[in-house]
Amino acid sequence: MSFALTYATFAQDKSISSTWVADLGNGSYKNPILHADYSDPDAIRVGDDFYMISSSFNHAPGIPLLHSKDLVNWQLVNHVLPYQQPKQVFSTVQHGNGVWAPSIRFHNDEFYIYFPDPDYGIYMTKTKNPLEEWSDPILVFEGKGLIDPCPFWDDDGKAYLAFAYAGSRAGLKSVLAIARLNKEGAKAIDRGIIVYDGHELDPTIEGPKMYKRNGYYYLFAPAGGVATGWQLALRSRNVYGPYERKVVMEQGKTPINGPHQGAWIDTQTGEDWFIHFQDKDAYGRVVHLQPMQWVNDWPIIGEQKKTGIGQPVLTYKKPNVGKTYPIATPFESDEFESTDLGKQWQWQANPDGTWLMPSKDGQLVLYTQQCPNGYKNLLDIPNILTQKFPAEEFMATTKLRLIANEKLDNERVGFAVVGEDYSQLFLTQTKNGQTLSFGTCIKGLTSGKEEQQELAKVPNKSYVYLRVKISKGAICRWSYSLDNILYHPIEKDFKAKPGKWIGATLGLYATRNVQINDSGYAEVDWIKIEALN
Repeated sequence: MSFALTYATFAQDKSISSTWVADLGNGSYKNPILHADYSDPDAIRVGDDFYMISSSFNHAPGIPLLHSKDLVNWQLVNHVLPYQQPKQVFSTVQHGNGVWAPSIRFHNDEFYIYFPDPDYGIYMTKTKNPLEEWSDPILVFEGKGLIDPCPFWDDDGKAYLAFAYAGSRAGLKSVLAIARLNKEGAKAIDRGIIVYDGHELDPTIEGPKMYKRNGYYYLFAPAGGVATGWQLALRSRNVYGPYERKVVMEQGKTPINGPHQGAWIDTQTGEDWFIHFQDKDAYGRVVHLQPMQWVNDWPIIGEQKKTGIGQPVLTYKKPNVGKTYPIATPFESDEFESTDLGKQWQWQANPDGTWLMPSKDGQLVLYTQQCPNGYKNLLDIPNILTQKFPAEEFMATTKLRLIANEKLDNERVGFAVVGEDYSQLFLTQTKNGQTLSFGTCIKGLTSGKEEQQELAKVPNKSYVYLRVKISKGAICRWSYSLDNILYHPIEKDFKAKPGKWIGATLGLYATRNVQINDSGYAEVDWIKIEALN
């Protein structure tokens, strides 16, 4: 099946990343295939096309959708949710809430995505063309703590939904359940039956993906925690069990901690592969691709080092999909020349339509927004435009200026590394002109207060160049320039930290501290993401 845009269209309109390319160009690839926070990945093949989705939590637009022709080279082609639901709830920042661990399936010539919000229940959206608009989400299964759904249509037409429970909401975790869906997959028709209890052997089991092969029903599920766990396969001849258990991938002697939670995919040529994540702290949950084989109707994922148990590969021969495709990567740098905002960008909360102008003479315009009531620090600001860290080491530079309403005091534009601990460079308009400052905040999700250091006076409406270099260990080294030639380093290094369930992000924002009928604005000429020199 093909859709309105082709892979060639994706591949030619943006440059290839200089920070991370998984395709080694010699018929092999390296892991991770995406060194970015595409958490809780699920993937399918439809014809010659592979599609992958991931969690988006509180960020909008939600549920990133990626496309590949060979499972190694991926591009970000859409977001499934223009806004997080309920729309009004997510107009304020809801760290760690929103979309957890969605799943994608193709059924009756339509794409289905089921996604959970742990505070409301399990939603479904669908489309005939994944590159265009998806249907308005409907609440399929209402209830607090219902998470990690995966639909399954059996040979007899009956539909099921595998899911797990979030202990923080349901008061129950470490179990997997299966509920019946109506034939259309639009409504749960019972509350489900617990089919596996992992308390004894597999604590924190979650994220089930349901399949059928050779008469067996399979639940692929991670256990043991995101940073320390393993990948299970459960199988039964009956939908509701009892299920046999087998560990099919663990860290072994590799540096790939907690390898689990993902998707089994086959190729057109009959190969089997498994996509999963690795928790890398400030870098988020990065995506790996493992070879997979079946032995005695059990999967073995990765290289087999123990009998029947695999461990992750660091490099491997690329999947055989019958053809060779060009290198492709998600977008990073942005010249802001399009009237459409680049797909690499997400807001920290639902936008209200007044936050930006996507392109004005090749510049992104960010209108200053009033800080919300009770504002403590940047983590309370909904109008932060963010993108994921793209690699372990990279350099990000932006050119921007502040066109302030000079009747106001304290309009601000900033470039930040956003996480529970954050750091940033920002311009502020005061009655005495504009100043450039460095800000840091520790434990911003709790009581953290931003500490500020004034660096320089800047002529009004002048461009400045703000730069951060990220090195191994997520160490941030900031500098600034007034001419893009001489950069002045900030003496203090800063270690980035993840946010709530997400990796650290790069962020742009514009704020003010009062209500007014005509705000100032920031102009961002470009942002460049490059390999670290």
